[in-house]
Amino acid sequence: MRRAFPGRPVFGTAVSHAILIRVAAGELPATLRLQRPGPILAFSRQDRASPGFEAAVGAAREAGFEPVLRLAGGRAAAFHEQTLACSWAVPDSRPMARTTERFREMAELLAAALGGLGIDARVGEVPGEYCPGAWSVNARGRTKLVGIGQRLIAGAAHRGAVVVVGESERIRQVLVPVYDALGLEWDPATAGCVEDEIGNVNLDAVEKAILSRLGQRYQLSERELDATTLELAARLEPDHGVGRSGA
Repeated sequence: MRRAFPGRPVFGTAVSHAILIRVAAGELPATLRLQRPGPILAFSRQDRASPGFEAAVGAAREAGFEPVLRLAGGRAAAFHEQTLACSWAVPDSRPMARTTERFREMAELLAAALGGLGIDARVGEVPGEYCPGAWSVNARGRTKLVGIGQRLIAGAAHRGAVVVVGESERIRQVLVPVYDALGLEWDPATAGCVEDEIGNVNLDAVEKAILSRLGQRYQLSERELDATTLELAARLEPDHGVGRSGA
Protein backbone atom coordinates (compact mmCIF):
# COMPACT_ATOMS: atom_id res chain seq x y z
CA MET A 1 0.00 0.00 0.00
CA ARG A 2 1.39 3.40 -0.95
CA ARG A 3 -1.48 5.78 -0.33
CA ALA A 4 -0.47 8.61 1.98
CA PHE A 5 -2.37 11.45 3.58
CA PRO A 6 0.13 14.34 3.65
CA GLY A 7 -2.66 16.83 4.30
CA ARG A 8 -4.08 14.70 7.15
CA PRO A 9 -1.06 13.51 9.13
CA VAL A 10 -3.05 12.39 12.17
CA PHE A 11 -5.38 10.35 9.99
CA GLY A 12 -2.40 8.79 8.21
CA THR A 13 -1.10 7.53 11.55
CA ALA A 14 -4.57 6.23 12.44
CA VAL A 15 -4.63 4.24 9.18
CA SER A 16 -1.53 2.34 10.30
CA HIS A 17 -3.20 1.69 13.65
CA ALA A 18 -6.34 0.43 11.91
CA ILE A 19 -4.32 -1.92 9.72
CA LEU A 20 -2.55 -3.33 12.79
CA ILE A 21 -5.88 -4.04 14.50
CA ARG A 22 -7.33 -5.70 11.40
CA VAL A 23 -4.20 -7.79 10.83
CA ALA A 24 -4.41 -8.98 14.45
CA ALA A 25 -8.06 -9.94 13.90
CA GLY A 26 -7.21 -11.95 10.79
CA GLU A 27 -9.16 -9.56 8.56
CA LEU A 28 -6.08 -8.46 6.61
CA PRO A 29 -2.86 -10.28 5.67
CA ALA A 30 0.57 -8.97 6.62
CA THR A 31 0.58 -5.43 5.24
CA LEU A 32 3.36 -3.01 4.36
CA ARG A 33 2.74 0.68 3.67
CA LEU A 34 5.39 2.85 2.04
CA GLN A 35 4.22 6.46 2.23
CA ARG A 36 5.51 9.93 1.50
CA PRO A 37 4.27 12.05 4.38
CA GLY A 38 4.08 15.77 4.85
CA PRO A 39 6.03 17.47 7.66
CA ILE A 40 5.18 15.58 10.86
CA LEU A 41 6.70 15.52 14.32
CA ALA A 42 5.97 12.04 15.66
CA PHE A 43 5.84 12.03 19.44
CA SER A 44 5.63 8.94 21.62
CA ARG A 45 3.55 8.36 24.73
CA GLN A 46 6.77 8.80 26.71
CA ASP A 47 7.22 12.24 25.17
CA ARG A 48 3.65 13.15 26.08
CA ALA A 49 4.43 12.41 29.74
CA SER A 50 7.31 14.90 29.74
CA PRO A 51 6.72 18.23 31.51
CA GLY A 52 8.13 19.93 28.40
CA PHE A 53 5.68 18.29 26.00
CA GLU A 54 3.49 21.34 25.44
CA ALA A 55 6.53 23.48 24.65
CA ALA A 56 7.85 20.77 22.32
CA VAL A 57 4.52 20.67 20.46
CA GLY A 58 4.65 24.43 20.10
CA ALA A 59 8.20 24.27 18.75
CA ALA A 60 7.17 21.65 16.20
CA ARG A 61 4.24 23.70 14.97
CA GLU A 62 6.34 26.87 14.79
CA ALA A 63 8.74 25.00 12.51
CA GLY A 64 5.85 23.88 10.29
CA PHE A 65 5.64 20.28 11.51
CA GLU A 66 2.29 18.86 12.62
CA PRO A 67 2.56 16.90 15.89
CA VAL A 68 1.09 13.42 16.02
CA LEU A 69 1.14 10.59 18.58
CA ARG A 70 2.67 7.65 16.83
CA LEU A 71 2.14 3.93 17.34
CA ALA A 72 5.69 2.97 18.28
CA GLY A 73 7.68 3.92 21.36
CA GLY A 74 10.99 5.74 21.49
CA ARG A 75 11.34 9.51 21.42
CA ALA A 76 10.40 12.32 19.04
CA ALA A 77 11.22 11.84 15.34
CA ALA A 78 10.63 14.08 12.33
CA PHE A 79 9.18 13.24 8.92
CA HIS A 80 8.92 15.54 5.89
CA GLU A 81 8.41 15.44 2.14
CA GLN A 82 11.88 13.97 1.55
CA THR A 83 11.38 11.01 3.86
CA LEU A 84 9.80 7.61 3.35
CA ALA A 85 7.56 6.26 6.09
CA CYS A 86 7.41 2.47 6.36
CA SER A 87 4.63 0.76 8.32
CA TRP A 88 4.68 -3.03 8.44
CA ALA A 89 1.98 -4.97 10.32
CA VAL A 90 2.30 -8.75 10.63
CA PRO A 91 0.16 -11.37 12.39
CA ASP A 92 1.88 -13.03 15.32
CA SER A 93 0.30 -15.16 18.04
CA ARG A 94 3.32 -14.47 20.30
CA PRO A 95 4.45 -10.97 19.31
CA MET A 96 6.63 -10.37 22.37
CA ALA A 97 8.70 -13.49 21.73
CA ARG A 98 9.82 -12.29 18.30
CA THR A 99 10.47 -8.60 19.00
CA THR A 100 14.23 -8.80 18.44
CA GLU A 101 13.79 -10.97 15.36
CA ARG A 102 11.47 -8.40 13.77
CA PHE A 103 13.78 -5.51 14.61
CA ARG A 104 16.72 -7.36 13.10
CA GLU A 105 14.85 -8.27 9.93
CA MET A 106 13.71 -4.73 9.21
CA ALA A 107 17.02 -3.10 10.09
CA GLU A 108 19.03 -5.52 7.98
CA LEU A 109 16.60 -5.23 5.08
CA LEU A 110 16.74 -1.42 5.06
CA ALA A 111 20.52 -1.41 5.49
CA ALA A 112 20.85 -3.77 2.54
CA ALA A 113 18.57 -1.59 0.42
CA LEU A 114 20.63 1.51 1.19
CA GLY A 115 23.84 -0.44 0.72
CA GLY A 116 22.67 -1.32 -2.79
CA LEU A 117 22.52 2.39 -3.52
CA GLY A 118 26.19 2.77 -2.62
CA ILE A 119 25.95 3.74 1.06
CA ASP A 120 28.14 2.27 3.77
CA ALA A 121 24.98 1.39 5.70
CA ARG A 122 25.29 -0.26 9.10
CA VAL A 123 22.88 -1.36 11.81
CA GLY A 124 23.39 0.18 15.22
CA GLU A 125 22.98 3.24 17.38
CA VAL A 126 25.16 6.28 16.73
CA PRO A 127 26.15 7.94 20.02
CA GLY A 128 24.12 11.11 20.43
CA GLU A 129 21.47 10.27 17.82
CA TYR A 130 17.87 11.42 18.12
CA CYS A 131 15.32 8.75 19.13
CA PRO A 132 18.20 6.39 19.94
CA GLY A 133 17.84 2.70 19.24
CA ALA A 134 20.03 -0.35 18.79
CA TRP A 135 18.31 -1.08 15.46
CA SER A 136 18.80 2.30 13.81
CA VAL A 137 20.45 2.25 10.38
CA ASN A 138 23.40 4.60 10.03
CA ALA A 139 25.98 5.67 7.49
CA ARG A 140 29.62 4.89 8.26
CA GLY A 141 28.82 4.62 11.96
CA ARG A 142 28.52 8.42 11.98
CA THR A 143 25.03 9.62 11.01
CA LYS A 144 21.56 8.18 11.48
CA LEU A 145 19.57 7.58 8.29
CA VAL A 146 16.73 5.34 9.53
CA GLY A 147 14.89 4.99 12.82
CA ILE A 148 12.81 1.90 13.62
CA GLY A 149 10.21 1.27 16.33
CA GLN A 150 7.60 -1.35 17.21
CA ARG A 151 4.11 -1.61 18.67
CA LEU A 152 2.77 -4.95 19.88
CA ILE A 153 -0.85 -5.94 20.43
CA ALA A 154 -2.48 -9.32 20.96
CA GLY A 155 -2.22 -11.15 17.66
CA ALA A 156 0.05 -8.80 15.70
CA ALA A 157 3.05 -6.50 15.65
CA HIS A 158 3.69 -3.20 13.89
CA ARG A 159 7.11 -2.03 12.74
CA GLY A 160 7.46 1.61 11.80
CA ALA A 161 10.47 3.27 10.21
CA VAL A 162 11.43 6.63 8.79
CA VAL A 163 14.04 6.73 6.02
CA VAL A 164 15.48 10.22 5.60
CA VAL A 165 16.21 10.55 1.88
CA GLY A 166 16.97 14.28 1.66
CA GLU A 167 17.00 17.59 3.53
CA SER A 168 18.66 16.41 6.71
CA GLU A 169 19.00 20.06 7.76
CA ARG A 170 15.23 20.25 8.23
CA ILE A 171 15.41 17.31 10.64
CA ARG A 172 18.07 19.11 12.65
CA GLN A 173 16.27 22.45 12.59
CA VAL A 174 13.04 21.10 14.05
CA LEU A 175 14.53 18.61 16.50
CA VAL A 176 16.89 21.08 18.17
CA PRO A 177 14.08 23.12 19.80
CA VAL A 178 11.85 20.07 20.29
CA TYR A 179 14.53 18.10 22.14
CA ASP A 180 15.49 21.17 24.12
CA ALA A 181 11.87 21.50 25.28
CA LEU A 182 11.72 17.82 26.20
CA GLY A 183 14.98 18.09 28.14
CA LEU A 184 16.74 15.51 25.96
CA GLU A 185 20.37 15.69 24.94
CA TRP A 186 21.45 14.76 21.42
CA ASP A 187 24.05 15.71 18.83
CA PRO A 188 22.50 17.35 15.74
CA ALA A 189 25.56 16.34 13.71
CA THR A 190 24.35 12.72 13.89
CA ALA A 191 21.20 13.43 11.83
CA GLY A 192 21.91 12.59 8.22
CA CYS A 193 20.17 11.54 5.01
CA VAL A 194 20.73 9.41 1.94
CA GLU A 195 21.59 12.44 -0.21
CA ASP A 196 24.36 13.42 2.21
CA GLU A 197 26.05 10.12 1.36
CA ILE A 198 25.57 9.63 -2.37
CA GLY A 199 24.44 12.98 -3.73
CA ASN A 200 21.26 13.61 -5.66
CA VAL A 201 18.77 10.77 -5.33
CA ASN A 202 14.99 10.73 -5.44
CA LEU A 203 12.35 9.02 -3.36
CA ASP A 204 11.48 6.68 -6.23
CA ALA A 205 14.99 5.20 -6.27
CA VAL A 206 15.01 4.55 -2.53
CA GLU A 207 11.50 3.09 -2.59
CA LYS A 208 12.47 0.81 -5.47
CA ALA A 209 15.54 -0.39 -3.57
CA ILE A 210 13.44 -1.24 -0.51
CA LEU A 211 10.77 -3.06 -2.49
CA SER A 212 13.44 -4.98 -4.39
CA ARG A 213 14.92 -6.29 -1.15
CA LEU A 214 11.48 -7.16 0.20
CA GLY A 215 10.66 -8.95 -3.03
CA GLN A 216 13.65 -11.23 -2.53
CA ARG A 217 12.07 -12.57 0.69
CA TYR A 218 8.33 -12.19 0.19
CA GLN A 219 5.75 -12.38 -2.55
CA LEU A 220 4.45 -8.83 -2.85
CA SER A 221 1.12 -7.71 -4.22
CA GLU A 222 -0.33 -4.21 -4.44
CA ARG A 223 -3.51 -3.52 -2.48
CA GLU A 224 -5.71 -0.49 -2.02
CA LEU A 225 -6.95 0.71 1.34
CA ASP A 226 -10.49 -0.59 1.77
CA ALA A 227 -13.50 1.21 3.19
CA THR A 228 -13.54 -0.82 6.42
CA THR A 229 -9.95 0.15 7.22
CA LEU A 230 -10.58 3.80 6.45
CA GLU A 231 -13.71 3.83 8.62
CA LEU A 232 -11.82 2.31 11.54
CA ALA A 233 -9.01 4.82 11.03
CA ALA A 234 -11.51 7.66 11.28
CA ARG A 235 -12.64 6.34 14.67
CA LEU A 236 -9.03 5.98 15.84
CA GLU A 237 -7.92 9.39 14.58
CA PRO A 238 -8.57 11.23 17.91
CA ASP A 239 -6.15 8.84 19.64
CA HIS A 240 -3.26 10.19 17.58
CA GLY A 241 -3.98 13.91 17.58
CA VAL A 242 -2.38 16.55 19.76
CA GLY A 243 -4.52 19.49 20.85
CA ARG A 244 -3.35 23.08 20.77
CA SER A 245 -2.68 22.87 24.52
CA GLY A 246 -0.50 19.79 23.97
CA ALA A 247 -3.15 17.47 25.38
